[in-house]
Amino acid sequence: MTTKKPPRRARVPAKRSTPQAPAASPVPGDLPLAGSPRAHPSLGLGLFAQGRWTQEDERRTRDTVARAIELGLRWFDTAEVYGAGRSERVLGDALAHSGTMTPPAFVATKVWYEHLRPSVLRAALLGSLQRLALPKVDLYLVHAPNPKVPLDETMGALAELAREGKVGSVGVSNFDVEELDAARSALGTTPLAVNQVRYSLLTPDDGEAVLGYCRDHGIVVEAYSPLAMGLLAGRHLDGTGPPAELRRQDSSAFGPTRLPELLDRARGLRKLANAENVPLASIALHWLACRGVAPLFGATRPQQVDDIVRAWAVRPSDELLERADQVAGGRRA
Repeated sequence: MTTKKPPRRARVPAKRSTPQAPAASPVPGDLPLAGSPRAHPSLGLGLFAQGRWTQEDERRTRDTVARAIELGLRWFDTAEVYGAGRSERVLGDALAHSGTMTPPAFVATKVWYEHLRPSVLRAALLGSLQRLALPKVDLYLVHAPNPKVPLDETMGALAELAREGKVGSVGVSNFDVEELDAARSALGTTPLAVNQVRYSLLTPDDGEAVLGYCRDHGIVVEAYSPLAMGLLAGRHLDGTGPPAELRRQDSSAFGPTRLPELLDRARGLRKLANAENVPLASIALHWLACRGVAPLFGATRPQQVDDIVRAWAVRPSDELLERADQVAGGRRA
């Protein structure tokens, strides 16, 4: 994606024959969602646009969403800025052609940090709803904080949209504890339901920094990049040099000074997973789930959804997750 980044901590992803569908996400259970009669699904598919969103990209995205629906996944996360709106449009089209789902889809989208003034925010949501072909979204997130826009204005506008029924729940993304506290105060009686942050076994910093606060205040923590840009699915571990894809996507987490150490620890985790005959992704996903965190994985092909759902169905032992935590933290070879 080539859109301009927020001022800090930005982040800004032919039908194949399937021999046998893996089991739909059986574990763990859904999470309570503040102020909503709906529960928050425990595993979701993120539609961050990888690449230029050609017609072929869009076809693969439709196939990927369709496969996720087939396997029982219901949480889909997108944003107005992903593919300049194309991600929302493709998701809306895929959902429209999916028929009746039980339970129904849980759809989340985000407002870009440059659109946080109340009048602009409202227009942004209406545009998202039009592209998604939905009367409301289950969850609407502020994509990143913007210090140039008073938080009271933004949260007041979101609370009003929630009262109007256009938004099921209000959340934020990439907020630290101080910002979360201010957002909660500005929302008044409307609960702050979610904070979505980068969080993985290899890159725990943002998640660990807010986890305690979110637990204390009933805020669901969503983890984007739970597989550390593929490292915790076994990707990029056997190359001869740092993968350019990682540096290009997120230089702050996977820059040249940090990446060699992360690759080394990911190889240690893979060795541990292989020794225990457990998928590496199982360890990564359930390490988060055991903290009460909801992983949001990215996929660009149906096969990747199959792989994640299979991994999700394998619950590593607590002892194995503890050993993995030690390896990821550099405390055990």
